Amino acid sequence: MFSPPTRKSTLSARKNVSERRDDISTPLPENRRLLLDSPSVPGRPATGTPVPWSSRLSVLARIPPGKRSDRGDEVDAVQPVYVGEFPQVVRDAQIMSLQNYIPADGSISGGMDKETSLAWIICGNRLFIWNYILPAASRKCVVLDLTLTTSESGDMGNSSQNNNWLVCVVNWDSSKKTASKVVQQSSSAGIVMCNKKTRTLIFWPDIYNADRIPPLTCVAHSESDVTYLQENGKSFSSKRRHNDYGNNVAKSRSVNSLIASVIPTASNTCIALACCSDGEFLGFLCTPSGIKYKQIEHGMSSSFNQGSDNSGLVASKGYPRSLIWHSFTHSSDDTTRQFLLLTNREVQCFEVKLSSDFNVSMLWSHEIIGTDGDLGIQKDLAGQKRIWPLDLDIDSEGKDITILIAIFCMDRVTSSSYIEYSLLTMQYKSGVNIAKPMGEKILEKKAPIQVIIPKARAEDEEFLFSMRLKVGGKPAGSAMILSGDGTATVSHYWRSSTILYQFDLPHDAGKVLDASVTPSSDDSEDGAWVVITEKAGVWAIPEKAVLLGGVEPPARSLSRKGSSNDGLAQEDRRNFSVAGNIAPRRASSEAWDTGDRQRAGLIGVARRSPQDEESETLLSQLFHDFLLSGQVDGVLDKLKNSRAFEREGEINVFTRTSRSIVDTLAKHWTTTRGPEIALSVVSTQLVEKQQKHQKYLQFLALSKCHEELCSRQRQSIQIITEHGEKLAGMIQLRELQNTISHANASRSGSSYGSDIQTSGALWDLIQLVGERARRNTVLLMDRDNAEVFYSKVSDLEEVFHCLEKQLEYVISEDMSTLVQMHRAVELSNACVTLFTASIQYRSEHHLWYPPPEGLTPWYSKSIVWHGLWNLASFMLQLLNETNRLNDSAKFDIYSNLLLLSEILLESYSNAITAKVERKEDHRTLLEEYWKQRDALLDSLYQHVKKIVQEKLQDSADENEEQNKDTLMALSSKLLKIAKRHEGYQTMWSICCDLNDSERLRSLMHESMGPKGGFSCFVFEQLYESRQLLKLMRLGEEFQDELTTFLKQHPDLLWLHEVFLHQFSSASETLHALSLSKDDTSISALEEIESSVSRSQLTLAKRKHYLNLAKISSLAGRNIGYELEVKRIDADLNILQLQEEILRLISDDEEKQSLARKLLPPIDLIELCLKIQNRELSLRAFDLFWWTSASFIRSNTSLLEDCWRNAANQDDWEKLYQMSIMEGWSDEMTSEKLKETILFQASSKCYGPDAETFDFKFDEVLPLRIEHSNLKDTSSSVETVLMQHKDFPDAGKLMVTAVMLGSCGVASSPHDDGPYPME
Repeated sequence: MFSPPTRKSTLSARKNVSERRDDISTPLPENRRLLLDSPSVPGRPATGTPVPWSSRLSVLARIPPGKRSDRGDEVDAVQPVYVGEFPQVVRDAQIMSLQNYIPADGSISGGMDKETSLAWIICGNRLFIWNYILPAASRKCVVLDLTLTTSESGDMGNSSQNNNWLVCVVNWDSSKKTASKVVQQSSSAGIVMCNKKTRTLIFWPDIYNADRIPPLTCVAHSESDVTYLQENGKSFSSKRRHNDYGNNVAKSRSVNSLIASVIPTASNTCIALACCSDGEFLGFLCTPSGIKYKQIEHGMSSSFNQGSDNSGLVASKGYPRSLIWHSFTHSSDDTTRQFLLLTNREVQCFEVKLSSDFNVSMLWSHEIIGTDGDLGIQKDLAGQKRIWPLDLDIDSEGKDITILIAIFCMDRVTSSSYIEYSLLTMQYKSGVNIAKPMGEKILEKKAPIQVIIPKARAEDEEFLFSMRLKVGGKPAGSAMILSGDGTATVSHYWRSSTILYQFDLPHDAGKVLDASVTPSSDDSEDGAWVVITEKAGVWAIPEKAVLLGGVEPPARSLSRKGSSNDGLAQEDRRNFSVAGNIAPRRASSEAWDTGDRQRAGLIGVARRSPQDEESETLLSQLFHDFLLSGQVDGVLDKLKNSRAFEREGEINVFTRTSRSIVDTLAKHWTTTRGPEIALSVVSTQLVEKQQKHQKYLQFLALSKCHEELCSRQRQSIQIITEHGEKLAGMIQLRELQNTISHANASRSGSSYGSDIQTSGALWDLIQLVGERARRNTVLLMDRDNAEVFYSKVSDLEEVFHCLEKQLEYVISEDMSTLVQMHRAVELSNACVTLFTASIQYRSEHHLWYPPPEGLTPWYSKSIVWHGLWNLASFMLQLLNETNRLNDSAKFDIYSNLLLLSEILLESYSNAITAKVERKEDHRTLLEEYWKQRDALLDSLYQHVKKIVQEKLQDSADENEEQNKDTLMALSSKLLKIAKRHEGYQTMWSICCDLNDSERLRSLMHESMGPKGGFSCFVFEQLYESRQLLKLMRLGEEFQDELTTFLKQHPDLLWLHEVFLHQFSSASETLHALSLSKDDTSISALEEIESSVSRSQLTLAKRKHYLNLAKISSLAGRNIGYELEVKRIDADLNILQLQEEILRLISDDEEKQSLARKLLPPIDLIELCLKIQNRELSLRAFDLFWWTSASFIRSNTSLLEDCWRNAANQDDWEKLYQMSIMEGWSDEMTSEKLKETILFQASSKCYGPDAETFDFKFDEVLPLRIEHSNLKDTSSSVETVLMQHKDFPDAGKLMVTAVMLGSCGVASSPHDDGPYPME
């Protein structure tokens, strides 16, 4: 595809630019006639009229044979791919132009529109528009006659002006979501075109009805018309020095750029904006009734003043250069829209109001050429002579802005001149709102300047201004530069270096007119680059072609100058091999060496090793020999020696061979005769594939390769057998399409026969899937959608991807409910057909399959059940809107949704099973499965009940038995699905509505599970409805399941245990039940309490359970029951104390809250201390006595607080004064101290009658310091009392009270024993 540069001397390279203008890309008429008469150019008729569409066209003849094989998509796409031919009417116009010897430079111009995928060409006096994405059979061309338009200048019919037109396509139906938007050409579009020289604007409101709606014209006059005519009359010399580029623009008034946008509030109305070389900015309002224009004044012209840069370094004439719409999240309903403008030194952003006045306001501007290199291009550097911003483009997300820059430089050493081409990429600063940008600094450099060609040939300014920039194609981040002489160069930056791929067609194929990006079918990302040529149709550049065929920037221009086609004959025979070292080299793409093929993937592109290719070739040859002879001698050893068994999965050579069999493209597909003719061969082709694939499986079995794959590569043999499943499904799908077509034909009549074959929801789905495959694989773009769909059998999962992502295109909201229902049913039938055929094939050929453990079937992958669920959820919505449908339609959608739900749930079930076998986390998938299962089954059963209810209302006689029979008949299939997928709620509802206990018991026996299965669910339902007697009686038949259930419900478990005379167990259950917490927990430890918390146990009910526990423990009399009874009594005392505390608290919200829950001992102790009651201060010590040693040891500080509180309950200073004044004797002192709280607390904790469970208070907190045997001797009751405020005076009395209490009420201290204070 490349024309390598001719080597020239340095002296010739420095020649005058104008002297090299003779070496143009397309020869002048005289030169063209010489070429036509030359016998050295092959494929030319004797008449001298070139036939560029003939099979011998050099650019087509150089397509390698592999590219035209039946495995087109399997060939490595390292060369441009021929996408499609021009429509015949365009070819006829080209013949006429060539016969009339119209000058080549003015005969043809063209372009491509990314949004609508429309291509256009102006040839002669006509504008041709067609959808280049569509296959040839579906492609329709619109022809607009330019001679019908009149111009004030009177030159509209001059074909020499054809290359001076700027054309914009306006898509009127861009907001509609229909299948036609994706796979068919737009049904409503307009054209706005402007003549760059005369400023004449033409508007076609509807190109598809151009015969009824004539075009409108308008000429934008300028105040400088007189000046313009004078300037246009001057003759400028074509020979200028390189340093005089600033004066090389001959036509300063020309229109440089044109953009147009729909006005959403008006029908077939748009605005168009144009910028001119003299700084003028024009706006047009295009309506079906007329065109209005105005000059938009916002001070922009001052930016283009020739004297704005005194240094003359920055070019000033010919600006502004480019207009482009901002691409961020724009929708057709927006009332405003942003656009970018490229000037000689800035990028400016404006906002236009999408209305009849289309007011324009500037949002921001950013200087890209200035003294600060961090903001863009730094000027005034050594060697710089002139800087041109040539064009800009923005990525699809609206975040990155790329500018093409040309810098004219002078080498100070050699005094040679050259041009440096580079790409400047700017991005929005972090935090900037793109919709409403504010601030002075909006943009910043995304990366250093990317130099495309560091030292290129010096070009004249006219050529530089002819360059255009496109961004967005694959590889991601690549850019395409189009030059005015017809070349296209893709630039891609990778690993700190730039690689270039030049699409340079030979002269007899014409120029590259324009380029675009293949749109993605689901708007996920842009596709490959596509270019439209002057004579060779539309071509695509695959991603691999750029990555593997790119070279380092050569020291030459982006233009054709210096190129030569002298070696075309040799080039036709050249083997275009992409092999060798992966490092880019300074050479054309044909210069790759053929050796050193041991090369890994390049830039993420997976490439097979030569070993894989040899193994696959050997396998194909051995299989071919088997088909001829039936012999398999030595096959296994040969394949082992070729290392064919080392790869797994899709890259395995056996898998690839199987895929090539099922994905073979039909050689006899008649795309030119329409899809209705082509589909007649589909069934035969699919059957042939199935027979060959069956032979392939036999070949694997007889050669023992099947056994080897099953033991070493289970996934590979799984994929191979699944290819057979998909073939079987595709055959059945084709039969279903025939059935639908015949049914539609019988309803519509024979007059619609030609359209019936290509209509319906299934046909639209086929078109969507085929279109997606064509757009994702450029090698298939010249094929029909249906052909691609029925040929790409291995990608059958894409059907479900389109159901998930593009269902709204097949079933739109604009359709009636009945039509939506019919189309949804048709899609549902297709899905069920595919699934059923796969299951049947797997059942019939189960011996071919490997062990299934851990392998996920193709129909259980996420892409499948996501698509199924999207369709099922849509049908669920329709199910709720069936009031307007008749009974037949209601039952139809119900029965089809039932089948769809079955395969959806089966798909989920298989995927979960595979994850479990692989020991992968499946919790998320399991929850999703449960959620969708319940939604489907519940909705379906509600619809069944609704149908039965409607029949009951229509019936005059109410017959209960008949209603049950109807319900059973309608729900029998649903009951089987629910039983298969553990839809217990649906199973329970059906049994209850039928009042069929026998069926319920039968299902309980059949649906066992590790956690009780359906039986536990039934018990739970009975428990919720408080049918406890029925639950217990039913549990007698299901003892194990009842035991499992009752473990979660202790309020019933103790009854069951008493019934079984397990009194000790019942006591434990009741004891735990009485002390269960009120707040539920999801932990396994507290699951036993969750059911109890639902009934909100009161204190009285807890005491009741404790008394029952005590009785059960006494009845059981197991070992240690006395301690258990003592523990129960302690808990009863704690409950009693909580009731006493509540009686002392005033009625408020806090009391109500405390009365509803069981308070822990520590909270009760704190309440006792808080209330400041003498009785409660003493009861706080009881709480310690009723607990355990571990509780006391962990709450020693709280125990000390209780002693402090006890000391505060009496006035010890007053007691001390009374003992002094009254002279108390020992007996009197003892009597008085018995009434103190300290005495009573000491007696309760340390007295002879003090009893605890497993500890003594002395072990935790001794009375006196000298009695302590603990390591921490500072902790004692005496130590706590010493902190009391009255202890200095009444300390003797306080310690005496404590000691008297510990000795007992009737005891007294020894007479000879000293008092503490002594």
